[in-house]
Parts: sequence; structure tokens; C-alpha cells
Amino acid sequence: MDSRGAYPADRAAALSGVPLSTVHYWSRNGVLVPGVSAERIKLWSYADLLALRTIYWLRHEKEADDGGAVPAASMPAVRRALGMLRELSLDLFSDDGQSRVVVDRDGEIIVRSKSGLARPTSAQRVLDVLDVIAPFPTEPGMRGPDLREPRPHLRIVPGKLSGEPHVAETRLETQALAALARRGVSVTDILVLYPFVNRVAIEEALDLEEQLSKNVQLAA
Repeated sequence: MDSRGAYPADRAAALSGVPLSTVHYWSRNGVLVPGVSAERIKLWSYADLLALRTIYWLRHEKEADDGGAVPAASMPAVRRALGMLRELSLDLFSDDGQSRVVVDRDGEIIVRSKSGLARPTSAQRVLDVLDVIAPFPTEPGMRGPDLREPRPHLRIVPGKLSGEPHVAETRLETQALAALARRGVSVTDILVLYPFVNRVAIEEALDLEEQLSKNVQLAA
């Protein structure tokens, strides 16, 4: 899997929805070493965001449809999932805009594209999976956004703007808009600075960045 995207630890935690302390712990203990830079400053890739969610989901107990408990997956299952994720091409997320990546509780990775399942699996396994792209709730109050379309007018594209959320069909990052808002620039004045962006997109960008900031604060 490509390493397009480069996120420092707090950004990787905020986007994945995995607590920052957990991201650091997995890095120190070799569970998931940052794919872009394992030295100072450590940088996680877009692929790592998917891996963080996968590990978190597999290593936590889940509830079955009948209300019973599903135990956490074993580390061999986690390693299997991470190995399969590394084999994927991030072009899946850049080209048709419809491909999804899901993992089942045995650590098998399944690709759902507009043409169907790219990795065949049984009907039962399709029912018991995590979509690692979709919004991802973890700790109370924490929720990682959709990693392709975090809001209707926003996008995340591996290989574009280092994988940062941005206003669709522009190169305007949500972080830049949030920085202006923190300096007291109103939405109306931001519209004057960026007349090619509509108000709804700006409001969505500020809402996303507020959510990401909350993710880090809650984890701390």
C-alpha cells in the first residue's frame, strides 16, 4: 500500500479516531510503526489511518447480533489484516470514488468496489465487518470522520495535499480555514478571501476541524 499522506501523531489520532496515547504506544512497541517517518518527527501515512482503525476494532471486544460478546481478535489476526492492507493500492480511493475497504473479525481484508467484491468472501463474513473508511466512533465522544468524504463538500484524497481534508475540487485545506477562524476572521470575511468557495463548505470545514480538535482533547 502506498504511503501517500503525512500526518503527525495528533493529526493521525484525530483523523483515525484512535486515542493519541494508543497511537504512541503502538508505535513504541512496534505494533504499527509510522509509515512515512519512524524517526523525529514521526509521520503516519493515509494507509496508517486505515491500519489504526483496523487494529483498534480487532483488539476490542464487540457485540454480536444476538447480543453475545465477540472476543478481541488475536495478534496473528491483526498481523494478517495489516499485511493485507499493505498489499492494497491507494488508487482504489482516488479513481472511482466508490471503493471501500472492510475487515472482518478474523483479520481478512475485503475490498468493495463499484464492480463488486474484489476479494471474494462468504456471506456471513460480509455481514460481520468494519468499514475502515466510514465514520469511526471509539472512546466516548470520539469519532473519526469518513476518510474519503468527511463532510458533503469536503474530501480526503491520498496523494493530494499530503492527504489533508480540503474543500472538494480545490486545494483549500480545512486546517487553513480553521486557522483563520481562530484568529477571529468571520465566515463572511473568509468568503471574501476565497470567493470560489461557498458558505456551506466553509462551515463544514470549521465543523470538521472542531471535531478533530475535540478528538485529541478527549483522548488527552
